[in-house]
Amino acid sequence: QVQLVESGGGLVQSGGSLRLSCAASGSIFSIHVMGWYRQAPGNQRELVADIRSGGSSNYADSVKGRFTISRDTAKDTVYLQMNSLKPEDTAVYYCSVGGRYSRDSGFFTCWGQGTQVTLAS
Repeated sequence: QVQLVESGGGLVQSGGSLRLSCAASGSIFSIHVMGWYRQAPGNQRELVADIRSGGSSNYADSVKGRFTISRDTAKDTVYLQMNSLKPEDTAVYYCSVGGRYSRDSGFFTCWGQGTQVTLAS
């Protein structure tokens, strides 16, 4: 079992900043990718950014230059620093972690419960 605990969402003014955190715990042998997705009302869930075990990261075009994903491997925690927030960034943000339970197990993908980010108009 793997548990993800997210924090850091909230209400912020346009142009402001927020930092999301997601800590993974449980039966984890290795983590291959950690990422953030978001889903706005009426929209499909979309990738915001992810970071792989080697350190490479990937961003949605809409957040490049504004958001930064980082990872603390010792704490199995991923962060999303969001700057210059815009109204269109309003969504529920979900943490996602992919890895292995053990050396011989298959891969797992685990999702957090989601944290709301709302831009005040």
